[in-house]
Amino acid sequence: MMKSFCLALFITIFFCSCGKDKNKLSPQPPPPASFSFNTLKVNGRFNGFTYYGISTSSVFTFSFSAPLNRSSASNSVVLKDRSGTNVAYSTVYANGDSNMVIQPSTPLHYLNGYELTVTGALTSAAGSKLLSPVTVSFTTPIDSTDKFPRITGEALLDTVQRRTFRYFWDFAHPVSGLSRERSNGDNTIVTTGGSGFGVMALIAGVNRGFITRAEGLGRMQTVVEFLKNTAQIFHGAFPHWIDGTTGKAIPFSAKDDGADIVETAFLVQGLLAARQYFNGADNAEKTIRDDINAIWNRVEWSWFRKNSEEVLYWHWSNQYNWEMNMQVKGWNECLVTYVLAASSTTYPIEKAVYDNGWASNGAMANNKLWYGYRLPLGPDMGGPLFFSHYSFLGINPKGLLDAYANYETQTRNHALINYSYCKANPRNYFGYSEDVWGLTASDIPNGYSASSPANDLGVIAPTAAIASIPYTPAESVKALEFFYYTLGDKLWKDYGFVDAFSLQDLWFADSFLAIDQGPIIIMIENYRSGLLWNLFMSCPEIKTGMQKLGFNGQ
Repeated sequence: MMKSFCLALFITIFFCSCGKDKNKLSPQPPPPASFSFNTLKVNGRFNGFTYYGISTSSVFTFSFSAPLNRSSASNSVVLKDRSGTNVAYSTVYANGDSNMVIQPSTPLHYLNGYELTVTGALTSAAGSKLLSPVTVSFTTPIDSTDKFPRITGEALLDTVQRRTFRYFWDFAHPVSGLSRERSNGDNTIVTTGGSGFGVMALIAGVNRGFITRAEGLGRMQTVVEFLKNTAQIFHGAFPHWIDGTTGKAIPFSAKDDGADIVETAFLVQGLLAARQYFNGADNAEKTIRDDINAIWNRVEWSWFRKNSEEVLYWHWSNQYNWEMNMQVKGWNECLVTYVLAASSTTYPIEKAVYDNGWASNGAMANNKLWYGYRLPLGPDMGGPLFFSHYSFLGINPKGLLDAYANYETQTRNHALINYSYCKANPRNYFGYSEDVWGLTASDIPNGYSASSPANDLGVIAPTAAIASIPYTPAESVKALEFFYYTLGDKLWKDYGFVDAFSLQDLWFADSFLAIDQGPIIIMIENYRSGLLWNLFMSCPEIKTGMQKLGFNGQ
């Protein structure tokens, strides 16, 4: 019995032992440890993981914590351009294979963006995986070679004016002859203020021989007849946008569907310059003058005081009345609105409206120093440069004074502050320099903004520097030459310089805007001959109105 029990116990222990050995886990090899990226050097230096303006044949040295498995590198390093196209590169190893040196196989394209990534597929010689990927983004430099043959300074100004003129001649609305708002928008929309600029551009075009006087007169007849007889008006004022075929107001915003007294002022500024230019004794030119007078004299400037307040209001609508409630107060682009309102022989305003409304009894003064230049009026650092352009397409600031400012100083120092800011480049935007400057309202990537030193988005508008040419001739010519010769392959298109660009973002607008193209051709003409200044300032009503407001020196 005892013998049988022992045998059973033995058998039980034997089989239990065998079962334990069978189910016991076999030892697994430990997973390979990860290894890490240590340092990056681009052309021998480290400055983060984003670079601008570096060589088209730059050298990128990646240092790791362990020697690399060379065979893994071909599948773990990717160099692509902004379009996502792969770019060939060469690889060299150093420092016992713990350094990987990458260089493009051939020089890269100028002024282009690239991304170089070392992915997590990279392994060490011991089989470890890279702890995390590494990416460096970089932009190659501007190609400094000339894109067009060098010509004389005068010939270059002719070229810029002639090409810009096409916007207002070739691209004008075929029915009304007025200026379309923009080249990449709804072609039925014409812009009131931009059409005033277009009329002044037309005068410059005739003066320069781009078209004949008869051709210019014919276009003016179309424009003036449409404005007089077809375009919708509100107390004599025009809306911001007009349908170029029907003349009906097109809402600029939800409640801005009626009169815009500022846009009307920009239009009348151009029409009065045309009235002075087409001064012939023949019936056609006399009719143009008479029609312009009819348009000018029916604008009820004083009505825009909104119940006789001592300030002008920007908008009025049949449906919304004064709900926009925007006062026209300085300092900004609207000085000519008050000058015209004071100059009107039919619906004038008094000096008190200018003093209490526009000037706020002197509260528009600044008088601070910026980059060594004293700014008489307006916001700190001057605001966008169109403040010193739109009203001064016709009003000549040279030697102009009133109780509040010397306007020659105001416009010149505003431009110099803008120039100095871009040259100093406190936000370190790629490309800003003494050659690349000019902040004003323009298109921006995916939108529109009024750029200025206080609202700098890295976007330069050629109109800003070029239209400042009467104030800063040396600085503006230098910028114009750089835009044309050096950046011309990017900026110079069908209607002159595109609206804006950002070298930081490698963005170049595909648009042209009437309110930006106009000041280019007009202010170049004022710089060269003073033509538009002389015409507008020769208007007897303007002389009287400016004297009434206390201006002198002209």
